Amino acid sequence: MKIYLVGGAIRDGLLGRPVTERDWVVVGATPEQMLAQGYTQVGKDFPVFLHPDTKEEYALARTERKSGKGYTGFVCHATPDVTLEQDLQRRDLTINAMAQDANGEILDPYQGLTDLENRLLRHVSPAFSEDPLRVFRVARFAARYAHLGFTLAPETRHLMKTMAAKEELTYLTAERVWKETQRSLTEQHPQVYFQTLAESQCLEPWFSELVPVIANIGPHLQSAAEHTHDASLLWAVIGTQIDATAAESLCSRLKCANHITELCVLSSHYFHLLSAPILPETCLKVFNQCDAWRKPERFLQILTVIKLASDNPDNQHQQNEKIRRALAAARELDAKKFVAQGLKGAEIGRAINDGRLTVVQQHLR
Repeated sequence: MKIYLVGGAIRDGLLGRPVTERDWVVVGATPEQMLAQGYTQVGKDFPVFLHPDTKEEYALARTERKSGKGYTGFVCHATPDVTLEQDLQRRDLTINAMAQDANGEILDPYQGLTDLENRLLRHVSPAFSEDPLRVFRVARFAARYAHLGFTLAPETRHLMKTMAAKEELTYLTAERVWKETQRSLTEQHPQVYFQTLAESQCLEPWFSELVPVIANIGPHLQSAAEHTHDASLLWAVIGTQIDATAAESLCSRLKCANHITELCVLSSHYFHLLSAPILPETCLKVFNQCDAWRKPERFLQILTVIKLASDNPDNQHQQNEKIRRALAAARELDAKKFVAQGLKGAEIGRAINDGRLTVVQQHLR
């Protein structure tokens, strides 16, 4: 039995980045041997074990054979005769296909060190095309390491184009595509994720609404990412570049959580209205339509998105502050005051609306 550290821990260690988790491959062992040493088996499709002390994952070396469509159609073969090289060959990128033995020696059968030095994202083998999720994973790595000068190898880009042309991406689930997208939005350069997909002709079928506006999304997303790494806010910034109907369709296809969808769609719908000088009557109407009275935090998020997506953030900040103060003051109006004055029924509603309008006028001067 031989145990090797593999994957991201080696890659990030060599790049001088923090290593957040470590994965291990065990060569020459059986499940029975792992269990006998105190490991706990957790893998269903292939043997993965948790270390009895560190709880880190130890996977038996394995090969995979494609048996269906999408990213789940694989038959796993994990026996003691599977070599380290065979296990590393099934990985996505060469920079993720390196191993380190107990003596600290790097084993690099697929030139990951060279590609790391050349800042190149290159697939290990043609088997890359068997898992369409890797298209989005590679785009995410491009976003993560763009600031270090990493680029996509031409042959890998060509392979991704081929996969898209064969409609391999249609076999993925919305949950997996959104998970990669959401993680990409938290990277230093999230716009590179979408640019990589666009340049590889992989925006279809999951991001079809973004195809006509991809040139606009890049600069806005890059600028917004300099101020926040909140995936929900950045996704809503993308929403401001398309109309509300398209934003709702996009979020629905990716099965985004309700609060993410609402923020994206509302930001799209009110972007142009709130990013221009606004009349008090219009502002009050927006408050009502956005249910800002019951959900003020969400409305403040919308204002944040508008500022992040604005071409003139300083001016937008000033307007946002006026709107924010107007909302805070208008929410202080209480129906009890008008009940005490003897008003009833619809009269109370009209009085509250008139009072709110007066307050909004005062703050938007």
